[in-house]
Amino acid sequence: MNVDDADGAAWGLDPDDESQAGVEAVGRQLKVWREAAGLRPAEFGAQMGYGENLIYKIERGARIPRPEFLGKADEVLGAGGKIAAMKEDVEQARYPKKVRDLTRWEAEAVELGAYGSHNLHGLLQTGEYTRALFEMRRPAYSQDKVERLVAARMARQTIFDRSPAPALMFVQEEVTLRRPIGGRMVLRRQLEHLLEVGQLRNVEIQVMPTDREDHAGMGGRIQLLKFGDGSVVGHSQGQFGSRAVSDPKEIRVLELRYGIIRAQALTPRESLAFIEKLRGET
Repeated sequence: MNVDDADGAAWGLDPDDESQAGVEAVGRQLKVWREAAGLRPAEFGAQMGYGENLIYKIERGARIPRPEFLGKADEVLGAGGKIAAMKEDVEQARYPKKVRDLTRWEAEAVELGAYGSHNLHGLLQTGEYTRALFEMRRPAYSQDKVERLVAARMARQTIFDRSPAPALMFVQEEVTLRRPIGGRMVLRRQLEHLLEVGQLRNVEIQVMPTDREDHAGMGGRIQLLKFGDGSVVGHSQGQFGSRAVSDPKEIRVLELRYGIIRAQALTPRESLAFIEKLRGET
């Protein structure tokens, strides 16, 4: 099961991430400072409040240190701000490159339109729903990677706090609102979250009923991002080799499909009533 579809993997973005080299460099610097302070890994870990194993992992670049870790390490090792200065670079590395790229696009977009047929769109997910998705992935992710991906997806939701607010439009298949990912209570809280988000003036959520005989979205997921300069980036699961596109001719095809999908779905008002009904049944 691919649970990454709502993120950068769906856009065909470059999976190669040069940030790993930076993480390893930070680890080497920490080791140099620790040894200069005459501390063994176990002694350093004790002063930091972390286990020796974690210190080893951070120093060899196998674990990305949190900003608070670097701040405390700076104090313990007497680095005079040199270790703490690496916080921003390391924080960026906490999120996969494909997610950083998508987050940047979303941060610049004035309009976002998305149709989801398999999972709820990442911007609509609660943290526990997201964690359940990543934890059911096969082959399984490590717990560290799960936490990293959950944090990255949740960080993207700052789009709802932007001012001026972008126009955000989502069409979700009915099945994505019924499938109890993570259990019934996780689904119930997810539905409650959708009802809250759907009340925002710049957000429209529509439901595509399963019993629709005509459906323009049978080709799979669609997403369109429109920017202030008039440019558009789009992606469709079933077209253009599943890659991001910006050519006007290709964008027109996606806009046509998405417009028909929205017309075939329930209206935003009908959709919120439908979600409310589902919540009562869950």
